[in-house]
Amino acid sequence: MLIRSPDDPSLAALCAKLREAAENLETPGAWPQEQLDACAQAGVFRWFVESRLGGWGWPEADLLRAYVALASSCLTTTFVITQRMGAVQRIASGASDLARVELLEDLLAGRAFATVGISHLTTSRQHLGRPVLRAEEAGDHLILDGYSPWVTGADHAQALVLGATLADGRQVLTVVPTDLPGVQVDPPLPLVGLAASHTGPVRLTRVRVPRAWLLAGPAEQVLQQGVGARTGGLQTSALALGLASAAIAYLQEQSIPRSELLEPAEALDAERDALMQAMLVLASSGAAGAAGTHQITPHELRRRANSLALRATQAALAAAKGAGYVRGHPAGRWCCEALFFLVWSCPQPVVQANLCELAHLV
Repeated sequence: MLIRSPDDPSLAALCAKLREAAENLETPGAWPQEQLDACAQAGVFRWFVESRLGGWGWPEADLLRAYVALASSCLTTTFVITQRMGAVQRIASGASDLARVELLEDLLAGRAFATVGISHLTTSRQHLGRPVLRAEEAGDHLILDGYSPWVTGADHAQALVLGATLADGRQVLTVVPTDLPGVQVDPPLPLVGLAASHTGPVRLTRVRVPRAWLLAGPAEQVLQQGVGARTGGLQTSALALGLASAAIAYLQEQSIPRSELLEPAEALDAERDALMQAMLVLASSGAAGAAGTHQITPHELRRRANSLALRATQAALAAAKGAGYVRGHPAGRWCCEALFFLVWSCPQPVVQANLCELAHLV
């Protein structure tokens, strides 16, 4: 069941399988291994890498459409995929031939798992005076010391892609095999939503990483050096639109016997369609795309996708009434998951805009 395009009927079949299994991820300690295996069998991990490296090189617009479909079925699995593919893309395009030879094909085939720990270089822990993960140059090695606060699935990973900061402020991006001495994966944090993503800190105590694993740097703002997907991109908005789509579909289904739900369902659906179109224009051209009556930038898209996810999921909960507030009902789960978009890779201008909206200042 290889999925060669976002229009492939097999994508709908995969999404149905993910949707059916999503409730199982509410069990304490759950991890979406079955879902990830199904994605590997469908070739999902090859979508993101160019053909010369064993991938299929889908255009960004197609990747975003597929992300929306996957996220509407199981946000936890799709989020884990974003972190996995963030690592894969950086390995594929980085400076380490060793990483490509030793890891890439196993990652694309689903035989191995890698993930990223880079939020502390962008949106997390930026208020602290001292970098939380520090690097020293020591001949043929880098020495990493400190911790990466937000790493998804590290307890299942054979390799991590981590960012660290040198004393002079330059940054490095490197693969860190998890079996190196001094690497300690903490228990996952008890998140409000997406707990099955097994997200939590990884601590490094004077870990000696051979330079052969170095992907980029040392350089200022190493994540802007063109190595793989950048943080906080359109994929984050795509996942928010996917979650909103699940809630809107529920509202539409409920509006068949309950006509009072039809008008809000149609309004949310139209808003989602406009944002989808704007996102695809941004992906295809890099220019601002129309959404409603004005042009939209990536930050504005993110703000509006966040807002739609929050409002659509709460509308679904209101439609579900008391049943939606019982653990196990998807509407309650969606509401918890929507909160995630207020904190995941959220640039300060988007945070501020969301706060102003919540305070009715805009």
